[in-house]
Formats: sequence, structure tokens, C-alpha cells
Amino acid sequence: MVDILHRIGAVAPAPAAAYEALTKVDALAGWWTEETRGSGDAIGDKLEFRFPTGGFDMEVVELVPDERVVWRVIDGPAEWVGTTIEWELRQDGEYVVVLFAHRGWREPVEFMHHCSTKWASFLLSLKLLVETGAAAPAPRDVRVDNWG
Repeated sequence: MVDILHRIGAVAPAPAAAYEALTKVDALAGWWTEETRGSGDAIGDKLEFRFPTGGFDMEVVELVPDERVVWRVIDGPAEWVGTTIEWELRQDGEYVVVLFAHRGWREPVEFMHHCSTKWASFLLSLKLLVETGAAAPAPRDVRVDNWG
């Protein structure tokens, strides 16, 4: 198994804004994709994320307020189904540090390379949302290749 790992820091007085951006549907739609439905603030909740090229369904499997969010992918591309998406949050001075992991890829296929780059661009969008209140969710995100 292989994982996608990233780290960002957003200037914020506390992790609460980042935690909300990972658990509230309106906030998720504000940085990842405008086509976000469901609920993400209780264990067992389901979230649906749709993009111009497809989508993913997640189940919330762990929540520690202002510290940790974990989703399990329950529907989407075969490479994603069964993987987990983990967010660790902590305060470090004036920054909220977000440690991101998309864990459990069976092999490092070309699609994983694409997804790693897209995750990086969306994490920068999350940073913008936390710092400024405005971001670049799909379909206004940065295209990185012919997949989106």
C-alpha cells in the first residue's frame, strides 16, 4: 500500500476554522468542490463530492474536534474505494498546520500522481479559505492536466 502525504500551514488563531472547513458541507464546497452534499459533522455521516469528471462518496469514520478528521472512500474510482483520507490539525505559533494523508492506495498508478497534484492544489484552496474566506473549489480550480 502507498499513501499521498502533504503538509500546509494556514495563518489562523486556532484550528477551529480548518476543522469546520473539513466537517461542514458549505465550507467543504467553499474549497474542494461546489458540488458537495450530505453531512460531515458526525461519525457515520456520508459526504458526496462531485466534479466535472466524476466524484467520490465518503463516510466519516473519525472526528476529534479541532484535531482530526478521517473519511473512508465508499464510492468512486476503483483506485479510491477503500482508501482513507486523514486530516491532522495542530496549532504551531500563528499557523494551523494541516497534515494530510490519502492512505491505502494499492499501487502508485499514474492516476495517483494526478491525484497527488490535485490534492496539493486543493489544500492550497483550503489554506485560502481559512485565511481569507474565499478559495478556488472545482470547477474554478487549477487544471493540472487533461484529467482535470
